[in-house]
Amino acid sequence: MTMTQTPVRYSPDVEDVKPDEAETITKLNETFDKILETTAEDYGHAVRSVHAKAHGFLDGVLIVHDGLSPELAQGLFATPGEHKVVMRFSTNAGDILPDTISLPRGLALKVMDVDGERLPGADGQTQDFVMVNGSVFQNKTADQFLGNLKLLAGTTDKLEGTKEAMSKVLRGVNTVLSAVGIESPKVQTLGGAPNSDPLGETYFSVTPFRHGDYIAKFAIFPVSKDLTDQTDTTIDATGRPDALRDVIRSETQVLEMEWEVRVQLCRDLEEQPVEDPTVEWKQDDAPFQTVATIRAAKQDSLNEDKFQKINEEMRFSIWTGLAAHQPLGNINRARNGTYRHSADFRAHVNGCPYHEPVGGRA
Repeated sequence: MTMTQTPVRYSPDVEDVKPDEAETITKLNETFDKILETTAEDYGHAVRSVHAKAHGFLDGVLIVHDGLSPELAQGLFATPGEHKVVMRFSTNAGDILPDTISLPRGLALKVMDVDGERLPGADGQTQDFVMVNGSVFQNKTADQFLGNLKLLAGTTDKLEGTKEAMSKVLRGVNTVLSAVGIESPKVQTLGGAPNSDPLGETYFSVTPFRHGDYIAKFAIFPVSKDLTDQTDTTIDATGRPDALRDVIRSETQVLEMEWEVRVQLCRDLEEQPVEDPTVEWKQDDAPFQTVATIRAAKQDSLNEDKFQKINEEMRFSIWTGLAAHQPLGNINRARNGTYRHSADFRAHVNGCPYHEPVGGRA
């Protein structure tokens, strides 16, 4: 296969919907409830069932590039222009852990004032992207993920010391594996990710989506020198439970911050499967192509106003957005009801309803 192979066109039959998916979603919600109820009791406040701990929030602008090729100029990216955005950096656990516990990092992006046909149940006029700093998901299907989630629910708030020890051990294992050319996504998922600066990381959608007439994965790459200088920078969180918040807060007030939004079009359904997010789409076969730029001015990433508006009053969901960016695959289908279930729990317990912001064009 060559990089010039024509992108695969979207059709509904690229998905393989299993008959037991609704049952799995019910069990996922029950397991998420255990995490949500445990953490809400501990903190006296409901937090997210995953990516509970936020490290910083940014206001910015997304600029959709002009002159994109027809296969790239789809959905949100069909019309050149600027949109206000908010960004939320996080860690993926459902409890708020000290930063000495090294886990994969997350980036949630909400794009304002997006015109077009909405996904079913998608309120407002925003487009959400929810990403992590790894290119594959740890489970092929939602029922496999359910097994891992049950283990996670059993350790929520009980084994902080064990999680910290596991994180250190797994980081060592991952270093050894990487030294001999073996990447281990499972090890990273379980807590073997390096304690890296979130501002220098590349974030991936991991799962596939419609890209208008095509199928794609998305990623956000740091491109300004101030951000790429932070790539592979390890943060020592010893004795600093909120080290990442402190580092991001100091950096966002002095750094020039620019990222690129890139699209990876599916060009071969065998090599780039829709229903198996454990398979990495190799960039040699399906290269990432830039469709937009995100810029964030120097700012305080952790003031009270941002924390309230973004962390408490917003929800981020891959199912909030355009029909042209419909999430695809079993894992994504399972994320629809579970994301809303978690957000509804937070809203009820905290007495703080979430809503989609009206941002307007930048």
